[in-house]
Amino acid sequence: MKNVPYFFFAAILLCLQSCNTNNWETSVSSPSGNNSIQFYLSSDGTPNYTVAHNNNMVIDTSSMGFDFKDHHPLRGGLQLIKTTLNTQDETWEMPWGEQRTVRNHYNSLRVELEEIEAPNRKLNIHFKAYDDGVAFRYEFPEQAGRDSITIIDEHTEFQLTGDHTTFWIPGDWDIYEQLYQTTKVSEIDAIAMRDHPNLAATYIPENAVNTPVTMRSDEGLHLTFHEADLTDYAGMTLKVDNETLKLTSELVGSDRLGHKVKTALPAKSPWRTIQIADRAGDLIESRLIENLNEPSKLDDVSWFTPMKYVGIWWEMHLGLSTWDLEATQDMNTFATLGQEQTSTKHGANTENVKKYIDFAAANGFGGVLVEGWNTGWNYWIGFEDREGVFDFVTPYEDFDIDEINSYAKEKGVQMIMHHETSAAPRTYEKQMEAAYELMQKHGMHSVKSGYVGKIIPKGEYHHGQWMVNHYRKALEMAAEYQVAINAHEPIKGTGLRRTFPNMIAREGLRGQEFNAWATDGGNPPEHLPIVAFTRMLSGPIDFTPGVFDIGLPTKPNNQINTTLAQQLALYVVIYGPIQMACDLPENYEGQPAFQFIKDVGVDWEQSKVLHGEVGDFVTIAREERETGNWFVGAITDENTREITVDFDFLADGKTYKALIYRDADDAHYRDNPEAVVIENMDIDSGMSKTFVLKEGGGLAISLMVE
Repeated sequence: MKNVPYFFFAAILLCLQSCNTNNWETSVSSPSGNNSIQFYLSSDGTPNYTVAHNNNMVIDTSSMGFDFKDHHPLRGGLQLIKTTLNTQDETWEMPWGEQRTVRNHYNSLRVELEEIEAPNRKLNIHFKAYDDGVAFRYEFPEQAGRDSITIIDEHTEFQLTGDHTTFWIPGDWDIYEQLYQTTKVSEIDAIAMRDHPNLAATYIPENAVNTPVTMRSDEGLHLTFHEADLTDYAGMTLKVDNETLKLTSELVGSDRLGHKVKTALPAKSPWRTIQIADRAGDLIESRLIENLNEPSKLDDVSWFTPMKYVGIWWEMHLGLSTWDLEATQDMNTFATLGQEQTSTKHGANTENVKKYIDFAAANGFGGVLVEGWNTGWNYWIGFEDREGVFDFVTPYEDFDIDEINSYAKEKGVQMIMHHETSAAPRTYEKQMEAAYELMQKHGMHSVKSGYVGKIIPKGEYHHGQWMVNHYRKALEMAAEYQVAINAHEPIKGTGLRRTFPNMIAREGLRGQEFNAWATDGGNPPEHLPIVAFTRMLSGPIDFTPGVFDIGLPTKPNNQINTTLAQQLALYVVIYGPIQMACDLPENYEGQPAFQFIKDVGVDWEQSKVLHGEVGDFVTIAREERETGNWFVGAITDENTREITVDFDFLADGKTYKALIYRDADDAHYRDNPEAVVIENMDIDSGMSKTFVLKEGGGLAISLMVE
């Protein structure tokens, strides 16, 4: 223990004075003292805590406890055994990320508790106080006569102190692809908002929300509730009591064996996290979630390089080609979605793939993704029994995997593998090692995995413990074969990318494809200004930006609800170490604005949120690693907005050649989305400039060191 502040010794003294009774308390504060956690046992031995920010209560008295299978609940009747206090201040380096170095600085308190009466079960609660938030987790020590525990429910409360404005999606055990809602806590009605015609949502009879969920108080304080280090445990939703304004943990539902969590002892829960920020942008800059995870277990990750990529994906969503060779299944799928399939051409054919490889090589992109390359696509949609459908090593007859990979290597391009499991993880696990061996043979170092549909076997859920462990198994085995994973239909990000840097990205949100095939008009303009302050706080996103043909002529009832300038800005605003230029190659031809996508970085030395408000707008500046070039992205909702960019983040004494891509004066996401103005100018750190973001619009700036 080093540099232990006075409050630690005060807390010990307080404990020594009062721990002869059950009604004792202790506390721990963050290094600067702005955030503090107070913990106490009530008169009946129930654990309780509160959280304060700048001496103002933000979480009022909240209790903790568990229900177990085969033995009685653990919610009260506890006594103090021991407290341990510590402080940590370290700096670690992200192999790739929003910034190169991360400071992990906190003060901690571990409270060891034991039941007063037999069977004298033990429970530890570990608190950490950071300047950007607080966290705690439960630790289950070894217990006499037991080698495991089965958790039926976790009862962690978060008692709010106001009816905050909340940005939320309904709690669900399988998807995160709902639209965000903006209401007061008292107005959250997740049950009414859960249904969607394009989603295989799991109906849960609880008014619950998924995490991360972000709130803004009337005084302008921002709170985000989430979890970190989700390991061998079920994901957590938060039940909402509209009257008392209390949130309570609700673990993903019981699996086919009748439990939510079953684990060997000793065991730990994930961290329950509350990020706290006076300024909305500080939520994005926070690295609390990553800091709560263990250091990297991978000694060498030099085999993966952050990249931009193109691929055979968007053309299927536009109805121009199919995933399967026979085409009939895709036509049925699109008919189900109310869309017209206009082609029967199999997209993943050798000639078409080479076209994308040529385009990637000509424009400096590192990779090409191909969906629909392997057998099984003609059987999976609409079939309840999908076990054994997909083969992850056998290509369709018109896809020559050896020729394609040889051609890509000649062009200096890496192929990106695609594994659609159809939510049949047992089938995937049987072939997983062979699939990764195939990738290693061809020098492929990243895979986009998918889990569309209800999990097989019935009774398991995407976000339950069984699938949490499956995603981890895939991650660990992939690392053995130098493969990085970009998971779609995933479990939420909880900072494990620190421990396993080959967890490069996730979908886990309502993505770009909804603009092409959703029956409700696609993602509204406010969607991404909310995502930046909610979903993005959990980790890197594979959102697939870069649509230039915004009107979607093959989809008369759909369009992208952004301007072209916003599509460019998304490469800076929405972070991911792999970024797709998702549109068709021909739609980029002759487009001067395509230069920004070619120039923009994907790996960052540092990132700064210049300004923003949840659901309204956000402006982010990021410095590219190694080059010293900066890129700025700003996006807005359906409202026109004027922003001023102060360039004081630039290095002193240097002049930067700026290319500015902004909305034209008559741009509008619905009426004139592709109207963009490109300007050149020299900029240094002493300058500022005001820009207008039009409705659904954006701003993208590249700043190259001269």
